[in-house]
Amino acid sequence: MIPAPSPAKGNKRMLIILGALVAAMVGLAYASVPLYDLFCRVTGYGGTTQIAENVNDDIIYDHPVKVRFDANVIPALNWSFMPVDKPVTLNPGEEIVINYRATNLADVPTTGTSTFNVTPVKAGQYFMKLDCFCFIEQTLQPGESVDMPVRFFVDPEIAKDENTLDVNEIILSYTFFPAIDG
Repeated sequence: MIPAPSPAKGNKRMLIILGALVAAMVGLAYASVPLYDLFCRVTGYGGTTQIAENVNDDIIYDHPVKVRFDANVIPALNWSFMPVDKPVTLNPGEEIVINYRATNLADVPTTGTSTFNVTPVKAGQYFMKLDCFCFIEQTLQPGESVDMPVRFFVDPEIAKDENTLDVNEIILSYTFFPAIDG
């Protein structure tokens, strides 16, 4: 007859398995933002914009695109966040700079970071950011406001892609949430 394992050994094994599972979940939670950012940048998933090194000199004048700006804050971050500029209409290839404004409404310094996307999703690969504040931790003192610029252009290729010929409006949306360390 084979002796049955002692209950203490079984409990210890279960504790080790559960501890490893909790550690893996915590590690995945900390790695999720950078991994999601990497995934979106590589695939263009979810309307993720592209980052351009320089502006294209080619401007398409017969395909104007209106760009609207959206701003959101996760409630756990006590900030006011809004676009400063009104929607703009531009020709693909034209560079433009707009601003968002964040204000810390809390009584203590807080740190936030933002993600972004573009709607419609199919326009994301043609929305080229030259400079932005996304994925950069922003620390604001109590009552402090800061304007954050976004420099971008719409790639002229949007007017040549049959899938995006109907795109005449793009929404650039940012969402701020508390930074992990903040």
